[in-house]
Amino acid sequence: MDEMTIRVRDLTFTYPDREHPAIQEMTFEVARGEVFGFLGPSGAGKTTTQRVLIGLLDGWTGDVEVLGRDRRSWGTALYDRIGVAFELPVGYPRLTGREDLTHFANLHAGAHRDVEELLDSVGLSQVADTQVGSYSKGMRVRLNLARALLHEPDVLFADEPTAGLDPVNTGMVRQHILDQKEQGRTVVVTTHDMDTATAVCDRVAFIVDGRIVACDSPRAFRLAQARPELRIEYRTDDGVTAARFPLGQAPPELVALLSSDRVVTVHTSEATLGEVFAEVTGRRL
Repeated sequence: MDEMTIRVRDLTFTYPDREHPAIQEMTFEVARGEVFGFLGPSGAGKTTTQRVLIGLLDGWTGDVEVLGRDRRSWGTALYDRIGVAFELPVGYPRLTGREDLTHFANLHAGAHRDVEELLDSVGLSQVADTQVGSYSKGMRVRLNLARALLHEPDVLFADEPTAGLDPVNTGMVRQHILDQKEQGRTVVVTTHDMDTATAVCDRVAFIVDGRIVACDSPRAFRLAQARPELRIEYRTDDGVTAARFPLGQAPPELVALLSSDRVVTVHTSEATLGEVFAEVTGRRL
């Protein structure tokens, strides 16, 4: 079996009403069982790339394979093999959460996960009989994820999967993504949330102006830009403030501070993925 779930070579796409390409000569591969992230600012080309992969855009050039087949040769059977959690979730407002998932289950060929279990796993069991039209955005995001996981797809595409969620539900969504990886499935995440990318992605691709400018694991990115520091919070007459010092050095002001009774906390720090993105691309999210 081919270990690569997705292969893309020289992908280029321009929207009909635009002068400049939204995607320019993009090349990448995603392995089976990998969580692969696209990171970049709004308009960088992340969602456009996903739309090509899932069959929502035509008119592109280059070579694109999904699950071992040319993307152009896939018909509607592709949607029994992939799941998509869109950034802006949609639903049938007059259906209940349970009815919504049951409806989508009937659209897929083959078996599907238990609707009750799935609603519970995304924290919606208590509103299963409530109309979707009354759901908050966060609830709709979670219902959208449940819909994408319903038929146990080989590939999950998640577009800004934690947007608008509180910390508890953000953790839940991240765990669902990691569960898919644990089961040997592939996940493609598009996001500008560096914390989520760091938590779940095996590799991330930095996208700027429709191009991949760098691709590596979050850890490798952080180590490449490593500037280990000692961060000390200490009391002053105006309150608590902080100072940073390079590790491995002991300037007199550091020694004096550590010898005082003003220190509140001491810990080491390293570059975040967001800081690395800014350093590599010259852009901030």
